[in-house]
Amino acid sequence: MMPPGNTLSELAVGCSPLGVFPAARSLAETLSLPLLGTLRPRDVRDYPVLLFLDENGLGLQVTGKGAPGPVRAEFVTGKAGYRREHGGGTGQLIAKAVGLKKARQSLHVLDATAGLGQDAFVLASLGCRLTLFERSPVIHALLSDGLSRAALNEQSAPIVARMALQSGSSIDWLSQAGAGAADVIYLDPMFPHRDKSALVKKEMQVFRTVVGDDDDSPALLKAALAVATYRVVVKRPRKAKPVSGPEPTTRIEGKSSRYDIYSIKAFPAG
Repeated sequence: MMPPGNTLSELAVGCSPLGVFPAARSLAETLSLPLLGTLRPRDVRDYPVLLFLDENGLGLQVTGKGAPGPVRAEFVTGKAGYRREHGGGTGQLIAKAVGLKKARQSLHVLDATAGLGQDAFVLASLGCRLTLFERSPVIHALLSDGLSRAALNEQSAPIVARMALQSGSSIDWLSQAGAGAADVIYLDPMFPHRDKSALVKKEMQVFRTVVGDDDDSPALLKAALAVATYRVVVKRPRKAKPVSGPEPTTRIEGKSSRYDIYSIKAFPAG
């Protein structure tokens, strides 16, 4: 994810009575955001969006009456927990896209646009070693919190131990890294949605207002192709155009999304 196109002037840090207030204060200082007293999100009027700490960790929370629940990086319960227990193994589309069926080794995958880390968690659960970059400081805070909570869970801890979260821009890192710094580079950039039906959930609308769109995706793809050893994989909406640049070598399509694969060289045999 990239820095939001808008400012963070409408965002503050809050804490519920069951949250850890010193942690909220530290987060506000780190992000240079206003810190509100202990309160409930529906009580806030001056800030439409909060980074809100409660007994379940850190969430991105809209405020006011009738607001939806918080957006979190969650790896223990919910979709990630279900997929961990009942996932399709290397038969999953993302596993095929990064080459887990072809590789005869544990892959180092660099997730250059980590977001809330869901795809990275799937790959880590399948044995990959992940380096994650998330340059939006707000989403980075959510992801860091989710990984910390998952590390305390007996089932999730071995998986998140294979996930190393970095801060800053992945483009900057890739421009300084030498060729072969990662086996596979995975990109899931945030693109403009022209179709309003793509933003049915209010939670995703809030997420987008904070994150913005990834307008420099062509530069990110170019940088990734110069560094990856075997391939670069770009996740896209199924009917969307590919990222500007070279044509993908092949594609794997699902019901709502697809994976554009840019092959660099074959995985070693045997």
